Amino acid sequence: MESTTLLSRPLALARRDPYVARLFVILVTLVAFFLIVRTDNFLSFGTWQSMGVQFPEFGLMALGVMITMITGGIDLSVVGIANMTSIAAASIMLSMVPPDASGGQATVGILVAVAVSLVTGALAGAFNGFLVSVVKIPAILVTLGTLELFTGIAIIITAGKPLSGLPALYGQTFGARLFGVVPVPLLIFVVVAIAMGVVMHKMSFGSKLYMLGTNATAARFSGLHSARLLIQTYTISGVCAAIAGLVLLANYNSAKADYGVAYTLLTVLIVVLGGVDPNGGKGKLLGVVLAIVILQILSSGLNMFPAISNFYRPLIYGGVLLVVISISEGKGRFWKRLNTRKKTKEEVVVS
Repeated sequence: MESTTLLSRPLALARRDPYVARLFVILVTLVAFFLIVRTDNFLSFGTWQSMGVQFPEFGLMALGVMITMITGGIDLSVVGIANMTSIAAASIMLSMVPPDASGGQATVGILVAVAVSLVTGALAGAFNGFLVSVVKIPAILVTLGTLELFTGIAIIITAGKPLSGLPALYGQTFGARLFGVVPVPLLIFVVVAIAMGVVMHKMSFGSKLYMLGTNATAARFSGLHSARLLIQTYTISGVCAAIAGLVLLANYNSAKADYGVAYTLLTVLIVVLGGVDPNGGKGKLLGVVLAIVILQILSSGLNMFPAISNFYRPLIYGGVLLVVISISEGKGRFWKRLNTRKKTKEEVVVS
């Protein structure tokens, strides 16, 4: 009886959301492959702990891209916001916390730096949302432009050099291991992902996002305040990017304008691979989280093969992105044609 219950749960999930079920299968297959070919390295505690430190950097940015893509837009500026906000935080800490500062002074400086970083990220996101919703510039052009704008601001502040020498307390806090095992960046990601899940699936705000992404015209006629909703959406994305910037700051123990430049493509790949429709109105948080884990395991697994150069990764990521989008668009056209044929047949029968 118990075995039947255990089997029925995965089957029910597969029936309810086949795309998420397929991602589970890909994840299990990937884990099984690396367990077989690189058993010792893959089972190493250090490998898994390293993954828990690395993927929150781009995972947090991907959550921001996800929420904007559900509305039918996109946010390509997340890396620029992350670096700009981390530089703002680093600059404040370096000015407020001298090397001989006491623990209390360091704590105040860090709290102010974190607060300014989050507010800066929110303002940058709101600026994106304003340009998309009020000025009516396509989201891809807005965020591509602000990516360069925010990166340029970061370069001007730092003169292109890294800001280092942060208070030791910052690294000890954000780079710590809970109980000596769980990395704090992983905990931050889990908290943000849960909060995002509540917003998207338990609040009316989430249903409005899906409505806007499915049919913006119908949403507007139904009384939805599209401009305000888009500004709020891009603001949330900016805050997610700012949190990612704080994680980057802790992991590198410095801030620079060009950290994580490869994450722009990676975040888009994660969101599309996770099942979010680039045209909007479709996608689930669980799918995106699974895509994040899959790509992190793939990345860490490739590191175990010295013969495979890191230069191949953009090639792999770009190819996977094109394949996934092509399959998604092909399926969409297939179902559209099928529905059109059904309607035509029904009309012929009625006539």
